[in-house]
Amino acid sequence: MKKDIHPKYKLGTVHCACGNTFQTRMTVDSLNVEICSECHPYFTGKQNLIDTAGRIEKYMTKYKLTEKDLK
Repeated sequence: MKKDIHPKYKLGTVHCACGNTFQTRMTVDSLNVEICSECHPYFTGKQNLIDTAGRIEKYMTKYKLTEKDLK
């Protein structure tokens, strides 16, 4: 490897919008993120399925199903 062309790899802090902070190795001193593993719905188990544009209703009417048929 060539000398003095690579950025310095140092300890930096990540700040999440939820208030969580943690340290990791990176090339910058600090990083601001909107979502982290502490507040992401997939990792917290609080994931909400959102029906956008009535997709469930479209499916139900297309196949002529009721909620009882899905159980």
